[in-house]
Order: sequence, then structure tokens, then C-alpha cells
Amino acid sequence: MPSRMPLAVPPTVAAAAGGAAVGAAGYFVRQILTPEPPVDDLPVLAIDGDRIVLARTEESVAPGRYGLWQNGFQTHARLGEVLEVGDREVVRELDGVDFGTLDAAPARMNGYYFCGPPSTPLGVELRDAVLDPPLGPMPAWLAEAPGSNRWAVLVHGRGAQRGECLRAMRTLHALGINCLIPSYRNDIGAPASRDGRYHLGLSEWEDVEAALLYAVERGAREVQLFGWSMGGAVVLQLLDRSWLADVVTRVVLDAPVVSWPAVFDFHAGLNNLPRPIDRLGQLLMRSPLHRVVAGLGERLDLRRTDWVARSGELRVPILLIHSAVDEFVPFAPSAALAAARPDLVRLERWNVARHCREWNVDPARWERLVAEFCSG
Repeated sequence: MPSRMPLAVPPTVAAAAGGAAVGAAGYFVRQILTPEPPVDDLPVLAIDGDRIVLARTEESVAPGRYGLWQNGFQTHARLGEVLEVGDREVVRELDGVDFGTLDAAPARMNGYYFCGPPSTPLGVELRDAVLDPPLGPMPAWLAEAPGSNRWAVLVHGRGAQRGECLRAMRTLHALGINCLIPSYRNDIGAPASRDGRYHLGLSEWEDVEAALLYAVERGAREVQLFGWSMGGAVVLQLLDRSWLADVVTRVVLDAPVVSWPAVFDFHAGLNNLPRPIDRLGQLLMRSPLHRVVAGLGERLDLRRTDWVARSGELRVPILLIHSAVDEFVPFAPSAALAAARPDLVRLERWNVARHCREWNVDPARWERLVAEFCSG
């Protein structure tokens, strides 16, 4: 991609925008860029053998299989299908508790049906590995397929953890593919960036490049990349900017950010934020005011993340899985990307799943599609 000079905001423009507008734009931007610690916010009301009663929320009544965490990362349980729905509570199957003690207390529900060490119901042996990206050593999980020179590097999304990627592990392991799940800057247990902000893939790709190098140094002749949510944006930046990109043969993207400008616009709409404030925030991130307004240590130009506009630069086959009712990353850019590059991008649409929950809603379909695409 030809380099683009950052677009500065002249003082007259900033003054004309007004302090209130700049403040609102900065607040909006910081909400997306700032990592937040996990919060146990879903009440567990009762546990009865293989049944669990939860407070009724949009998340707790969602169909499918999910993970339930409690006390930070001390307890992990697996939730099955919905059995009963009342006005204030929902009863679900309790498929098992992998470690810790599950109590009638606040917990948090997410898509991590499988968990990593110290205990995992995957049936695939995971071991710890250490990567060496620019900010210093970062932890990773590795599942080896002895004798194979095929690898997959799986990248989680914004505010997520490595456990998000485990849903793909059994499918890939059955294909004889070594699997490496890296962490990246600002993850729990990994070094933080100097500004403590997400860079939306524009810096994190360097950490995932270290995973690619780890695989190549251990004999990888081809590497497939997986990315969930912001992990998709990280993967696309790596393909564009890494000296190791030529070793990548296929890409699987699940609910991916293929255009950060579109995601910002989407969330501005959800929060009734005027479009000019949203666009001002995007402009300020790549301006000399980036540090003051957004707390950024470097400028971020979101135009580099718009792969609908940059679709002609794609060179690797992509399986794109996305729910049409995704409440965090809009479906429309994924559809637009697939329409722009039907020769490379295969879009598989879900009609029910929440963000990054396609596997959870229909694991058989997800695993079949991924196995067919990755086995080639």
C-alpha cells in the first residue's frame, strides 16, 4: 500500500470544532481504545446438578453453548442449551465445571466454551510457549501435530483472551495442523504498550508476526491465520506489512473488523452520537492532537484498516464467517468485502449469533466449513 501522510488538524479547525465537540470525540475514541478488566456482571441464582439458573439477559437466553467464568479466572464452567425461560430468570444445561467452585454469585458469560490450562475438555494437549515480539516476551499456547509442517496461528479479539480461539483447535488438530495461540500487547499477562491503548491492529500485528516467526523457525512451510473480531484486523495488517506474509496460505476470519471506520460509525449510531463527532474523533486520532485527545502514543490512521476500500490488495483466500445480527461489529462491511472480491473471499452468513458466537450457535456447521477450507 502506498504510504499516506497523516492528516493534521489545523488549529483553526480545532478551534472551530469547539472544546465540547473535541471532548465528546475524545471520550468516544477512548472508550474503544482503552482495555477494560473483565467484570462478573451476570448473577448466578442457583445451581442444581446439571442445571443452572441465571438472571435473564439478552446474553443468557441466547441459543447455543457458552463459557461461564467466576472470580476472575478462578472458575470456569460450560453452559449448554436453554431449558426454561421466565420473566426474570433462565435455566440452562450445566455441561460441566472444568476448575474452581461455581457458586450462586455474579459471573460472566462469554463464547469460551473451552478453556485452556490448567484444565481443558478439548481432548487436545496444550502447552505453554513464549514468543519474542518487540515489547518483550509474551505467552502463547501451542498444540503440536508431530511430523507436520502445517501450522495455524489463531488471534483473539479486542478485550478477549486466548481462550476465544480454542473453539477451532479440535478441527485443526484433526487435520494434522500445529496450532499456536499468541497473546498480544495489553492482554492480561502480556506486556502493555507504552500508552496502554489498543491500536486496533496497527501495532498488534507485530506481536502476531512473532508467532509466525516461531512457526517458521520450527519448520512451518505454510501457515493459516485465524482472526476473531479485532483479531481479524490484526491478521489483515500482518498480511499487508509483515516480511513473513508470503508463508500464509489461507485466512479464516470470524466476525472480523474489516473496516474500523465502519465500526466507529456503527457505534456512534448505537450511542446516538452525531456523525460529525464520530468523524472528528477518527480525524483527531491521526492528527497532532492524538496524544492529548485519545491518550495515544502514536498516530492511528484508520483508513489503513478499511479493507473494503483496499480489497484489490488482498492476495490470500479468505473464509469469512459473520452473523447478520452481530451487535458489535457490523455485518455490512463483511458483505461488501465479499462482493468486492468474490474470487478470494467466501462469506458464510449466520442469522442468529451474537458477536463472535457463530461456533457457539452452530458448531457442526462452523467446524465443517473450517475443515473443508483448511484441509485444502
